[in-house]
Amino acid sequence: MHSIVRRFIKTGVVFLALGLALGLYMLARRELLGIWPHPYLVSAHAHAVLVGFVMFLILGVALWIFPRPRKGDKQYRPEYAEIVYWTLLLSTCLRFLFELLRAWATPPWFGWVVFLAGLGQTVGLVFFFVTMWPRIRAAGSKMREATGERF
Repeated sequence: MHSIVRRFIKTGVVFLALGLALGLYMLARRELLGIWPHPYLVSAHAHAVLVGFVMFLILGVALWIFPRPRKGDKQYRPEYAEIVYWTLLLSTCLRFLFELLRAWATPPWFGWVVFLAGLGQTVGLVFFFVTMWPRIRAAGSKMREATGERF
């Protein structure tokens, strides 16, 4: 397993831990104190789990299991995975942190940080799949299907 794959997967697990901790905090306040969670806390929780955990895990596994790029492929370059990783990490961390902060303070510029972080998440995910597109292809299954094997 390549180091970037491990980094995506381990980062996803860290975001899962953050999401679980925040979720438990919100659950305790709601069930034990009767205080419903602030919508920004719910959003921070959702982004930690869905983008931070789920997407980082999906991207790491995709890098691991998709067929290698064809020889001479100019579209896929390993350094692009690094760019995606850092773009998503920074964007998701900022989104999580500033959604948390917005539950207690609301300077207008916080909204811009959250918006730009969301834009960074979107750009990072789109860039990942644009660069991975040539790797989404039949490797050995084409020959097996030609012999009549069915999935």
